[in-house]
Amino acid sequence: MILELQNITKEITGVTILDNISLTMHGGKVYGFQGKNGSGKTMLMRLICGLIKPTTGQVIIDGEVLGEDISFPRSVGVLIENPAFLPEYTALKNLRLLSDLRENLSDSELKAVLSEVGLDPEDKRKYRSFSLGMKQKLGIAAAVMGNPELVILDEPINAVDDNGVENIRRILARLKENGSLIIVACHDREELELISDEILKIDAGRIVS
Repeated sequence: MILELQNITKEITGVTILDNISLTMHGGKVYGFQGKNGSGKTMLMRLICGLIKPTTGQVIIDGEVLGEDISFPRSVGVLIENPAFLPEYTALKNLRLLSDLRENLSDSELKAVLSEVGLDPEDKRKYRSFSLGMKQKLGIAAAVMGNPELVILDEPINAVDDNGVENIRRILARLKENGSLIIVACHDREELELISDEILKIDAGRIVS
């Protein structure tokens, strides 16, 4: 996969949120987005996965223009801000519902990804009773199930225990080896350095380093 951002600017009510960003990213790599709250990194992630449109500029994925040739990336898994699932469903049933809409994965595949993030696939508890860490793990499972070509994770280690962080590192390494293009935003500089091939510092809507 080749992901190109060409002169991306995003303005909201006259305020520039993203300012003339141009960037090329390639599959098989992990790109770390670093920046303070309000720097524009989450807005850029939303734009890359097609949730919002740029005011000017283009997002091009493997030669297809987002918002023109395609509405969303053809193969993408996303966790941006807080995960949200149906509160009366178990983890497996929530993933099954999502899979029916997208990948139509088997139960064995769904159970495998739940185990991979550190959740018990046979757990009968409903999502409403999950801890913050469990909710975050389920959000990551939903983003990576089916091995999407583009994976976008916003603060994936938030509220996750040490074992969960190790699991996330292994998952990202596996996806990278399979050729996925991975974008991760994280406040923890050391963690970002550990998992990323390239770190892009974002400040005031610009890539500054």
